[in-house]
Amino acid sequence: MAADPYAALASATRRAILELLRDNPGLSAGEVAAAFPRVSRPAVARHVGVLRRAGLVRATRRGRESHFRVEAAPIAAIYREFLRSFVEFADESLVNLKRIVEEDEARPED
Repeated sequence: MAADPYAALASATRRAILELLRDNPGLSAGEVAAAFPRVSRPAVARHVGVLRRAGLVRATRRGRESHFRVEAAPIAAIYREFLRSFVEFADESLVNLKRIVEEDEARPED
């Protein structure tokens, strides 16, 4: 059963695994687990499994080892379908903040 990509991204550990694999594509399962010394190897494996079922990570077998890469298409879809709608909101908020600060700076002091 496929996991919901949004639910997969809800975990800080899974987001950290994605960032790790983004910066270091092709890491083995052992290398991924070693990057999280405070998390047990089975827990890291479960997190990677959730990411795989959500389609966010792809595994390639090399001998007895699995090596992992981030799948860009599902992440691009999440951005396109959901996150992009907040960029305009954030930009507008920054413009409003800038206006407020500039108005405050322009006021004469009493």
